[in-house]
Amino acid sequence: MKKGINQWCFPAGTSLGKVLRTSAAAGFETIELNLYAPGGIGLTMDTTAEEAKALGRLVRSYGLSISSLSTEMLGKYPLSSPDKDVRSRGVESIRKQIELALELEVDTILVVPGRIEPDVTYEDVWERSQRALQPLIDELSGTGVSIAIENVWNKFLWSPLEMARYIDQFESPQVGAYFDVGNTLAFGKPEHWIRTLGERIRKIHVKDFRVQVGNHHGFVPLLSGDVDWLNVRLALSDIQYRDSLTAELEPYASFPDQLIFDTSRHLDVIMGKNPH
Repeated sequence: MKKGINQWCFPAGTSLGKVLRTSAAAGFETIELNLYAPGGIGLTMDTTAEEAKALGRLVRSYGLSISSLSTEMLGKYPLSSPDKDVRSRGVESIRKQIELALELEVDTILVVPGRIEPDVTYEDVWERSQRALQPLIDELSGTGVSIAIENVWNKFLWSPLEMARYIDQFESPQVGAYFDVGNTLAFGKPEHWIRTLGERIRKIHVKDFRVQVGNHHGFVPLLSGDVDWLNVRLALSDIQYRDSLTAELEPYASFPDQLIFDTSRHLDVIMGKNPH
């Protein structure tokens, strides 16, 4: 497995050069970049093909690869919105992720399919996101880029069986799961999810969680929560997962660079590379 980190682990506004330099110095092998609205740091909705290629060269100059592309855009423009224009802007952001992934030779983009809201039912999220994603999936055929559906706190896809069913309905090898270990702990065991999702898993996010807290404040640095990391590692071995483990954590309030170095060491322990 490759040791990865998401751009969001750094304070907002951190320059890409700083992100890459610190990640490389901490011993990471790969990085997940995020797609931002115009004016963001790094990849944005306005990034041209030439700019993307230059960014790819910059990443490689630090000895890093790009594991996947995430985005902030689907939080603003969910595919499940009752507003057609909002859904269209969400689709546009996914198209931009795909375009950038092709330029950067990245094999996976992260997609959150939507969220339950007072005026958006469970069935609405399922049906609207399916309709929005199907044409994009058809266009991906033969490109080598996969859409990976992430399990997040959106009141949708509550169980691994349901997530598997959602993915399988597309009947495409270019749709899979972006499994987040910490996000499952409030209502399940991540090692169970891993075995159920199996080969559907394209990428993995890692964070830790304290069940007793039970809300967003329960997300904590790796090894300081209730995730049973040994059993998670065994489950990953059982499904022969060989891709990236990408840390997605909130920056420390003080000395934020230290999070990057601490997380690198924690991942070594989790991956069995350096148990002491």
